[in-house]
Amino acid sequence: MEVVGQLQKQYVDFITSLFREAYLDDQYVQLQKLQDDSNPEFVVEVVSIFFEDSEKLLNDLASSLQQQVVDFKKVDGYVHQFKGSSSSVGAQRVKNACVTLRNFCEEKNLDGCSRYLNLVKQEFYLVKNKLETLLRMEQQILQAGGTVPLLEQVPLLWKQ
Repeated sequence: MEVVGQLQKQYVDFITSLFREAYLDDQYVQLQKLQDDSNPEFVVEVVSIFFEDSEKLLNDLASSLQQQVVDFKKVDGYVHQFKGSSSSVGAQRVKNACVTLRNFCEEKNLDGCSRYLNLVKQEFYLVKNKLETLLRMEQQILQAGGTVPLLEQVPLLWKQ
């Protein structure tokens, strides 16, 4: 059981850092609570859909901002959708970057939109990388015969 204990500790340390650095928020805890024996892949499925949808939205956003005449309403719609999906998985920094990007859309500020789209992309790829690592760690714990620590059982270090 020593290996499992070590893996669980690494998992707790890693996920605590994700909360402390605001990559994730409490919505991720809610997501984890919805996963149970009848649906053991729930979080992986939801996060995978988030990854796929986000890639498509980022491409749609980039091409919309490169049009001769930019339809800021359309761009805003994409950003709103992206903000919602980021919010649903608890990707806090992506959601926050989307809020600022929407402000640039409302101002019809093409330069601001383009600059902030790059930040949104950067935040998305950072959180994607971190979530992939987190899900891999969960798989390792399960394969070693352990259980993944639930976040509500983890001391709320990130809230201090």
